[in-house]
Order: sequence, then structure tokens, then C-alpha cells
Amino acid sequence: MIIIMKRGHTLEQREDVIKRIREEGLDVHLSVGEDTTIIGVIGVPITETLKSAIESRDAVEQVFRVTKRYKLASREFHPEPTVIDLGDGVKIGGEEVVIMAGPCSVESEEQLMQVAAEVSAAGA
Repeated sequence: MIIIMKRGHTLEQREDVIKRIREEGLDVHLSVGEDTTIIGVIGVPITETLKSAIESRDAVEQVFRVTKRYKLASREFHPEPTVIDLGDGVKIGGEEVVIMAGPCSVESEEQLMQVAAEVSAAGA
């Protein structure tokens, strides 16, 4: 997240923003120019609550995200399919579709086959 401070903000206002960021366990990269001060927020997760809390401050001109949400789970960050090996040759994920159900969710093999046929007919 990048925070652009308004021109003419006070040191106390800047420190207030930095303090709020650090309260979330995140780090700060401060860039102070002649006309513009930029605060870079380093770390994850950056919540909407924090973003809103920063945006609401009078000395803040603009706040925007630099990275996408859920980047650690995205295909860009993790391109390989996630496959979990449960042992005994049972794997979940990858190319094969696995149907899991809890107790009492399927009453008979006939019911399971009917659901599978309907899912297949629907194009899945």
C-alpha cells in the first residue's frame, strides 16, 4: 500500500499514520521529497480496515494498493496446482475431481451415482 500525504502536513500527522501502520505489525518505507511525502507499507496482510483508517486522516491525500489481494494464493505467485497427498494413493487437487462428503451427506451409493451423473450432465 502507498500513502501520499497532503502538502503541508505536520510531523505529528505523519507520525500518527506511521504509528497506526506499525500497530498492525507492518513496516514503513518513508520517502520525503520537497513537495511530496510518500509512505510505503511493507508486509501482509493489509486489511480494508487499515486502509479505511488511514484514508480517513486529514493529512492523507491518497491511499492505494500496490499488489493484488490474496496474492499468496494466486496463480501468478504459485503457478503449480496444489495437490495434497492423503496417502494410500488418494490425492486431492490437480486435474482429477474429487468429491468429498461428511457423515450423513450421502445416504446410498445410488444417490451418489445420481448426483455424479447430474454434475457430469451439467458439464462439470
